[in-house]
Amino acid sequence: MASTYTQIFIQIVFTVKGRHPLLAKEWRANVFKYISGIITEKGHKAIIVNGVSNHVHCFIGMKPSMSISDLARDIKNNSSKFINSQGFLNQNFEWQVGYGAFSYSNSEVNRLYNYILNQESHHSDISFEEEYKALLKRFNVEYKEEYLFG
Repeated sequence: MASTYTQIFIQIVFTVKGRHPLLAKEWRANVFKYISGIITEKGHKAIIVNGVSNHVHCFIGMKPSMSISDLARDIKNNSSKFINSQGFLNQNFEWQVGYGAFSYSNSEVNRLYNYILNQESHHSDISFEEEYKALLKRFNVEYKEEYLFG
């Protein structure tokens, strides 16, 4: 083949260090927009970035030119610098080490988009910890409970 064609949909999920509710509603949309910009700048498509006070979901149309781990690292590093430079908090902001990454088919794009869009209402019924464990179970990802949220 003369060209490379791909269709790779990835959801990356990560939390505020200690899962503290530090992403205030007043400014978190600015952070999500900034994260979308990072994703775009790296050559990928930011389908939707959203979350609540203690975690973020990034749904990405990825290009195979970059690893998921490198993209997650760049998103977290650059967005934490942005949050700290804006003075949103009276303390240093950090993301927790680690992340979850899950792949999706084209037929799941609309469902996942709406799920991420409605994070506020979703998390009135379920905690992040419950949501994350459900994702791991759905995707058959093995984990050790003692290392899950350390």
